[in-house]
Amino acid sequence: MKDKLNEIMGNALSQIEESANLDKLNDIRVAFLGKKGELTSVLKSMKDVAPEDRPKVGQMVNEARARIEGKLEEKKSAFEKAVREEKMKAEVIDVTLPGRKKEIGHRHPNTLALEEVEKIFIGMGYEVVEGPEIEFDYYNFEALNIPANHPAKDEQDTFYINDKILLRTQTSSVQVHVMEKGKLPIRMISPGRVFRSDDVDATHSPSFHQVEGLVIDQHITFADLKGTLEQFAKQLFGEDTKVKFRPHHFPFTEPSAEMDVSCFKCGGKGCRFCKGEGWIEILGCGMVHPHVLEMRDIDPDEYSGFAFGVGLERIALLKYEIDDMRLLYENDKRFLSQF
Repeated sequence: MKDKLNEIMGNALSQIEESANLDKLNDIRVAFLGKKGELTSVLKSMKDVAPEDRPKVGQMVNEARARIEGKLEEKKSAFEKAVREEKMKAEVIDVTLPGRKKEIGHRHPNTLALEEVEKIFIGMGYEVVEGPEIEFDYYNFEALNIPANHPAKDEQDTFYINDKILLRTQTSSVQVHVMEKGKLPIRMISPGRVFRSDDVDATHSPSFHQVEGLVIDQHITFADLKGTLEQFAKQLFGEDTKVKFRPHHFPFTEPSAEMDVSCFKCGGKGCRFCKGEGWIEILGCGMVHPHVLEMRDIDPDEYSGFAFGVGLERIALLKYEIDDMRLLYENDKRFLSQF
């Protein structure tokens, strides 16, 4: 039995020494120490050993197992060290190389423009209110003095989901929801995404953003509207900015106007940016139509108000001197990284 154990141990140690990799080492472990291994077979044959010799034989088997396991661990450590050294050689770090700069995300030009607009109006005491992008026809049109078959509906090329539900064409619908609550006075702006069936070009998109404002209180006049929007323009484009109002027509305001600002590139002298006119159209506005107030159970004899709406993309294009609206949505990092 002793000779047999010495033979098994010698074979094992010899094979371990000659093993070339961890896989071969594992095969040797299984061959000698596994459930069907040679040393395990000796243990199973202990029943054939005389009872008085079993302790001695058991000790010899345990000593042989310990020698084999020790040699296996020693060889395994040597292999792992060699693998680690090879890996370290392949992953050498040159500490003299410049560090890799991590790219950190930043706000989109539209977001930057919106934050500036919101900051201006919040400073004037306005509340920022958001509403649903999927809206009822009633809130998007009828409640804004645009009944069925009104020509203004054709002008806006609406995306209808069914006869009564649509993708909103303007954020004025949010103002109707606020008026419906009946809590006066109101000073609010409603920024958000709107949808119109327009072809995509440098100045149009089927999906864009608006910021619309509403003020309703006692004794509100057109002078309040002009003063508010003039202050807005000066804070947005600079203190030297001038404004002018041109008569216009919107179904939900009367009187209505469009507001131009003096070109902040040439100071009103005329340049490529303002197409030689010295003025840039910026927004539409007007006094809230009395019928709109009446539909919300607000007495037009006691309360009056004004409303305005500006395209957020238009603000971004002007503010950052971008000449093509499509650049805002193409996700070109070369463009976006400039902001």
